[in-house]
Amino acid sequence: MRSSNPVFSRRGFSRDNGHAGFNATPQAGAPATGNPYAQGTAANPYATNPYAQTDIQGAPQAPARPDMMTIDDVVTRTAMTLGTVIVAATAAWWTLPVDKENVGTAIGIAIGAAIVGFVLSLVNSFKRRPSPPLILTYAAFEGVFLGVISNIVSVYWAPGAAMQAVIGTMAVFAGVLIAYRTGLIRVTRRFYGFVMAAAIGFSLLMMVNLLFAVFGGGDGLGFRSGALGIIFGIVAIVIGACILALNFKQVEDGIAYGAPREESWLAAFGLTVTLVWIYIEMLRLVAILSGDD
Repeated sequence: MRSSNPVFSRRGFSRDNGHAGFNATPQAGAPATGNPYAQGTAANPYATNPYAQTDIQGAPQAPARPDMMTIDDVVTRTAMTLGTVIVAATAAWWTLPVDKENVGTAIGIAIGAAIVGFVLSLVNSFKRRPSPPLILTYAAFEGVFLGVISNIVSVYWAPGAAMQAVIGTMAVFAGVLIAYRTGLIRVTRRFYGFVMAAAIGFSLLMMVNLLFAVFGGGDGLGFRSGALGIIFGIVAIVIGACILALNFKQVEDGIAYGAPREESWLAAFGLTVTLVWIYIEMLRLVAILSGDD
């Protein structure tokens, strides 16, 4: 299955690196050639479309192997990656002052960190094998950006906005996880298509808005401020929540069908990218709501 999350759409549990995909169905009676997860001569169901027949929430379990990814691996790597983001954000918050005399320098550093983080996210997404050092480096630069931006929003727009955004992000994560595990959210082909279309459409619209803002000044088309900003902020958070459900399904399938342990780093990276997206949108939404008071 291919996810709207750029991390999962390029590799990890996708046909691009030989793991799984909607169109990677082997011929009847033939072994899953080239699939590293195939068990003996039997076709591995991870190489086929797990959603073709019914709305499957669970998946058959592959025989355990020492090199297989487990949920503990995913949790540990995700904790390390998010921990790096938090440590870097805290350090940036306390070491980069955002008073009127220094806010320009802080913003410059934040923009630089964001650019480096974006480049590293592309590198990590297109690498054939996960690189833990590069993933943690991405997390560190992303943390610097988040720390500075969160401090600026808290000082100039909404005191306490960072904590509210953190709580909101945690609530979204917990809510989606509970809904996914209890079957309230079922990741089907239709769900996947809807999320993909919504994510692509929203991204294109925001790119157009950014271009208008850069060349026309102000807030572009006004999609990120005022009443429209609130609406689009909520839409962005909902899209992020849906991508989280796709991430959970990707992780579940990887564990069920014997993904290599190293893929847990990819899972951690994808979850971190999605949670950073949700946090930024939460922070923006809190700032807009505080400004409207």
